[in-house]
Amino acid sequence: MILQTERTILRPFTLDDAADLYAYAHDPQIGQAAGWPPHKTIEDSRQVIRTVLSSPSVFAVVDRESGYVIGSAGFFGRTPDFSGTDELGFSLNPAYWGRGIMPEVLQEVVRFGFEHLGLHAVWCIRYAENLRCRRVLEKSGFTFLFQENLMDHISRETCFYVLLRQDWERRENQNG
Repeated sequence: MILQTERTILRPFTLDDAADLYAYAHDPQIGQAAGWPPHKTIEDSRQVIRTVLSSPSVFAVVDRESGYVIGSAGFFGRTPDFSGTDELGFSLNPAYWGRGIMPEVLQEVVRFGFEHLGLHAVWCIRYAENLRCRRVLEKSGFTFLFQENLMDHISRETCFYVLLRQDWERRENQNG
């Protein structure tokens, strides 16, 4: 499936996207903020496309102007103890930070989740120090639930957010 926003095209990843993915995924400030190691080679990026980003609910974020893949956004099939929910994940090339692109993308991806996947809730986690992610989630209508110390490869304060379908519908009706 291909989705569109004013400034981006959201489409499935292909192995041809590996160089564009590597261009930002090798940056330590990207992966570490999201809990994954920086890519060391383009082959690392190809492997991540094959194993993580190939899900039909994960999209390459393509800049309409340049045609480059500048990020990723989508659902990763991780649900807690209840069905009808999914985890939202996203990343963006730092060269595109501060332009409001990710809230624009998430609006379309969340719509896809509620309308096409039939979700009743979308959840997302961020590390407490990732303030950019917090701002994107707040702009996108997510509600902070709680914070706890989780052990990943290191112990980190982790914040949990949710967007319920009825809250999303209310926002859509107000904005539409």
